[in-house]
Amino acid sequence: MNTALEVTLRLAGVLAAFLILPLLVGQMEHKAMAHMQARLGPMYAGGFHGWAQLIADGVKFVQKENVVPAGADRTVFQLAPGIALIPYLVVLIVIPLGPGDLVGQSLDVGLFFVLAVMSVGVLGTLMAGWASANKYSLLGGLRTAAQLMAYELPLILAASSVAMAAGTLSLQGIVAEWHPSWLIWQLIGAVVFFVAGLAELQRPPFDMPVADSEIIFGAYTEYTGLRFALFLLAEYAGIVVLSALTAVLFLGGWQGPFADQLGWLWMLLKTMALAFLVIWARVAYPRLREDQLQKLAWAGLIPLALLQLAITGVIKVL
Repeated sequence: MNTALEVTLRLAGVLAAFLILPLLVGQMEHKAMAHMQARLGPMYAGGFHGWAQLIADGVKFVQKENVVPAGADRTVFQLAPGIALIPYLVVLIVIPLGPGDLVGQSLDVGLFFVLAVMSVGVLGTLMAGWASANKYSLLGGLRTAAQLMAYELPLILAASSVAMAAGTLSLQGIVAEWHPSWLIWQLIGAVVFFVAGLAELQRPPFDMPVADSEIIFGAYTEYTGLRFALFLLAEYAGIVVLSALTAVLFLGGWQGPFADQLGWLWMLLKTMALAFLVIWARVAYPRLREDQLQKLAWAGLIPLALLQLAITGVIKVL
């Protein structure tokens, strides 16, 4: 009975984090972009510093009608938002939030599990593009497929260098083996992992699949109301997962002063700091062209990831 209660409480905690953290990142994006771009709109809703902007957005989506195009594959069209969102909830279950048992479910192959499940989330965008019966949506889906094939490899190679350095695929084990020197000799892998993760999430400057100036809003063009809101929630959940995973693999996760008592706080601070970098990149850099995207992946990130693997191998042997 105690075991069942413990599992229930852990899953409830993961679900609460899944519901709260993406909303916090969404609110942070509103405010950060408002300051960086002098956009006054998000500063008015609710009075002080526009605290109710996120609530206003939620009410707006709830009030909108959920429309399914007449020529769409209705079943696939309706399933796509859930396919895009649920994998990030599953991933959060195995990401350690602190020392000891402060994790939904500890797996010996946690890193392998995370990388496998994160790949499934992109299928939601592909399904949305194919099922919408809209040529712009289909183009967005095809761009997503090309982006997935290009950036999945450097993402996995960069994560593999960390697994090699730690000697384990367990995320808890990786954090336990982490050393501050990794900030130097794993730096290349950290940059490759974070940039490839941005591309996997289709975040600016890698947002070609949803380029509003070219293909309206890509795979999501025909979505309205709560279904569209689920895609947005999936995007912010993806930012949380990418930031948390980067913190675990390259920044020591919950490690820090008084980690036994404040480990969860260090993990939260590192995750939110990396989420801010994701938002900052959206404001600071223009969208890449398709040829630039492919060149960056195949001629830039993949060689760097292989170099990181070689460096890690040499250091482990010596």
